Amino acid sequence: MSVTAPAGFEAAGVAAGLKSTGKPDVAVVVNRGPRKVGAAVFTSNRAKANPIIWSQQAVADRIVEAVVLNSGGANCFTGSFGFQTTHQTAEKAAELLGVSAGDVLVCSTGLIGVGDEVFRGKVLAGTEQAIAELSTEGGEVAAEAIMTTDSVAKTAVVSRDGWTIGGMAKGAGMLAPGLATMLVVITTDAVLEPLDADAALRAATGTTFDRLDSDGCMSTNDQVTLLANGASGIVPDTEEFSAALAELCLQLAVKLQGDAEGASHDITIEVQHAVSEGEAVEVGRSVARNNLFKAAIFGNDPNWGRVLAAIGTTNAQFDPYDVDVWMNGVRVCSEGGPDRPREEVDLTPRATHLVIDLKMGEATATILTNDLTHDYVHENSAYAS
Repeated sequence: MSVTAPAGFEAAGVAAGLKSTGKPDVAVVVNRGPRKVGAAVFTSNRAKANPIIWSQQAVADRIVEAVVLNSGGANCFTGSFGFQTTHQTAEKAAELLGVSAGDVLVCSTGLIGVGDEVFRGKVLAGTEQAIAELSTEGGEVAAEAIMTTDSVAKTAVVSRDGWTIGGMAKGAGMLAPGLATMLVVITTDAVLEPLDADAALRAATGTTFDRLDSDGCMSTNDQVTLLANGASGIVPDTEEFSAALAELCLQLAVKLQGDAEGASHDITIEVQHAVSEGEAVEVGRSVARNNLFKAAIFGNDPNWGRVLAAIGTTNAQFDPYDVDVWMNGVRVCSEGGPDRPREEVDLTPRATHLVIDLKMGEATATILTNDLTHDYVHENSAYAS
């Protein structure tokens, strides 16, 4: 049921003609209350799409009544006309829902630079149609409506004693820190204070979505939104809620990783015994963004030398000649030198686990990435961007 699994939420997804396939392309998620708490995190790209600019302003008071999302056009670099389109979308939803436009967030995904009267008309008509079709069963089709190059809709639900968190996500490429080319809406019927909701979302995002680094490219439209309505009447322990939210975000992040454009391997990079968590993340990212390493994994080649070469570009504290590396359970490098024969490493499964032991401290971090394939290059050369 996705975002409609928690009590007090309705959603819908409709086909407004933005996609040439005729598939759903406009979604609406509505919080029916009693509380209307909202929090959101956004792309750190300085080049922000119009919906990001609008939503950053709208969420400032931490009140969110609804989220309107469209695929089939990013509404980015479309000038003042594009911002007016976003504004009118929020106003249309607000009018139909009987709420303030300033409490409606807007999200868009698709091609950059697309935005004209036809696009605007379809988004507005789709918004009206979706609101007319809102239901407590609409979470799944809403998740379908936000897909672009995704091959499957991505949803998750985590339940605890008396309260629930539900979520939907889209994303299949350009996955990088500062979020990704992702749109995520998360709902909960737990009773949360606005500051607690914001803190929990930022903590969860920081260790899940923000550590998903598929291809090192940062999008202009990324947004992760949390809506909390208190319909369960239960005030969860802060730490328990944060842990449950992180669990849900990780489930969605792993689904995004598994659907990355053209990928044939899902690579988990686990950095151990770093001086700090920040340094562990830095080391993991250096490998996740190394095209030589990613190409080697595509070729099922356990080329651990490319791992050491990548981490050597960081400012992290370690001795290059005292680093151990494991690939799928086989220690291929010990103290900066060869260990087990390369032939012992089986890289044919899609799941690839890389462990880097820096032997410097107690901190650890995990980064998720994918290999670099022919299909990835083809898809991103054939898909106008």
